[in-house]
Amino acid sequence: MRPEDRSDGQKRTSFIEEARRAQIIECAVEAFAELGYANTSLARIAERAGISKGVISYHFAGKTELIEQIVDHVYRDITQFVLPRMEGEATATGALRANIRAVVEYMRGHRDQLLALGEIFNNVRTSDGRRRYGVAFNEPIYEAREELFRRGQQSGELRSFDPRVMAVTVQAAIDEMFAYWVAYPDHDLTAHADELADLFEHATRAERPRGTAGR
Repeated sequence: MRPEDRSDGQKRTSFIEEARRAQIIECAVEAFAELGYANTSLARIAERAGISKGVISYHFAGKTELIEQIVDHVYRDITQFVLPRMEGEATATGALRANIRAVVEYMRGHRDQLLALGEIFNNVRTSDGRRRYGVAFNEPIYEAREELFRRGQQSGELRSFDPRVMAVTVQAAIDEMFAYWVAYPDHDLTAHADELADLFEHATRAERPRGTAGR
């Protein structure tokens, strides 16, 4: 029986089971990050967690469901970390800068999650051989950034441009920033984030009247 199927009279058990699921997900992230996708099995994850493979099978239908939960868990955590840091910004460029900086701040403290996502995204395929987490998976991110850019254009803060093209370009730049950091761990991620924020601020803001001091 899954935790969500339990009655109110078993809340303590559900809490324990949720804690166990969180432990399994954490150990799975560590395994994918350290061993790679091909070498990460339910047995390896169970060994790392100090439990039997059967315990994992109780909580997750299989490796596919566990992977889905890992991705959902990481993206939910990122969202909960990033959004509050954007909400205090009054301008579109300020919100975008806060977004880029916050994602970097989160990932700098969760490198295993970044590595695990890379293994999952590069290896998990659909039945027809396509990447399960391809470009289309970023659609909610594209939509959110499009809306941010449209608000900036409507207020006159941002120049006229295609919000979708810019949203895709920003995400591609962020993805490549992290890919570079994975290859070169000593790279200054914070400085890189600030450069990206400056780049996209200059690329998107409306032209200022002559004589107005620029950034």
